[in-house]
Amino acid sequence: MTDAPVVSRRSPAVRRSLASLLPEFPWDTLADVTALARSHPHGIVNLSVGTPVDPVADVIRDALAAASAQPGYPTTVGTPELRAAAVGALARRYGIGGLDDRSILPVIGTKEVIAWLPTLLALGPDDLVVIPELAYPTYEVGALLAGCRTLRADGVSRVGPERASLMFVNSPSNPSGRVLGVAHLRKVVEWARERGTIVVSDECYLGLTWEGRAVSILDDEVCGGDTTGLLAVHSLSKTSNLASYRAGFVAGDPALVAELLAVRKHAGMMVPLPVQAAMTAALSDDDHENVQRERYRDRRTALAAAVVAAGFTIDHSEAGLYLWATRGEPCRDTVRWFAERGILVAPGEFYGPDGGTHVRIALTATDERIAAAVARLTV
Repeated sequence: MTDAPVVSRRSPAVRRSLASLLPEFPWDTLADVTALARSHPHGIVNLSVGTPVDPVADVIRDALAAASAQPGYPTTVGTPELRAAAVGALARRYGIGGLDDRSILPVIGTKEVIAWLPTLLALGPDDLVVIPELAYPTYEVGALLAGCRTLRADGVSRVGPERASLMFVNSPSNPSGRVLGVAHLRKVVEWARERGTIVVSDECYLGLTWEGRAVSILDDEVCGGDTTGLLAVHSLSKTSNLASYRAGFVAGDPALVAELLAVRKHAGMMVPLPVQAAMTAALSDDDHENVQRERYRDRRTALAAAVVAAGFTIDHSEAGLYLWATRGEPCRDTVRWFAERGILVAPGEFYGPDGGTHVRIALTATDERIAAAVARLTV
């Protein structure tokens, strides 16, 4: 009689879940107050997210449609027309000179590139990523995805003697609308160059400056005409209403752009060709952007007056699509106060510990919904 075969009963491998390393998605925590706001007899006014609600301009839609019959793969680097249009728009709109087609790389929305930049740059556990003290959550998520350490710091002095591999700068800020001046940005650039730190400036709200002057990290006054180690992130979601298109680009150091391009080609991170055509049209036409900017200006004026009349203080908010408001109480209490009036806003704690007594109020609602919010706040 032969022995029965031995069957291996090896324990199943323990797989680490990447999702388990990430925080809960912030907006998932608003279910209760969302339901409360929706119960208002005249409907919810959702000012919790910065999603566009206005029409996409015909010049952009026509370009999208004209390219929709193209059957082939798009290039990761983007069409020559798109890259030239981006260079031209940055020069016209923001006075950024000295760039060429090697300085531009289209991305599948700026949230995507921010989330994956530490990974694309081969950063890991030995690397420190500096993010703003009040920060769009995706900066931290990107560092977590790459396994990096993070530090919240608005100024370089807070970093101390430690060497940072990557620093995110956000001006104008989401959520606070704060604008960093030329001297501040210049100091960041000088500090970074002494240490070999890459600086990535999220400038998605640069075209929505209401008070004072906001400048790019690529402005000659800031970088001295040298983009080495610098990348600026730009979005077409805001003034061109292209959030659904997932349309953005990075600009700056040609060597860093080439490095990102080489990885993104292998990873299949390509912007669809019709979207590239739409981006080209949007970047070549300033009229639609000017119209949208004035819509937001009018909404900001009306909403800010109502928020102040309701007893709140608005801090910063000199640029961007949000009002950063407080009345000195825990932010979740303020969120509930707004929800009782059928208005949904975002708690400041979404953006870091320093936001615990503020709420972020978006300007991205129709004129009718903004008017409804104003009426409810001024009763």
